[in-house]
Amino acid sequence: MPIARLGRVDPGRRIRVGGIVTHRQRPATAGGVTFLNLEDETGMLNVTCSPGLWQRYRRVARTSAALVVRGRLQRHEGVTNLTADRLDPIEPPVAPASRDFR
Repeated sequence: MPIARLGRVDPGRRIRVGGIVTHRQRPATAGGVTFLNLEDETGMLNVTCSPGLWQRYRRVARTSAALVVRGRLQRHEGVTNLTADRLDPIEPPVAPASRDFR
């Protein structure tokens, strides 16, 4: 599903979204939660990865330039977020470097 169309999807619904990984962040104050940003030609999306999910998909999560993420859509104060429950690698047409863990 294109990121721009997520505004039409009801919160709580499970969806799959694909895109280039632009950021990977694990703030010390987040209790082990890792945040990814996905981008496609229509926009950007924040993705939240629990510590258990990160451990299960560690290799894919750390090394893939692009991902298909399955999870539940959330909205809070106008911000759209996807809480991931599955990560699958995809081959992007380009291989951009993400800005990780800064």
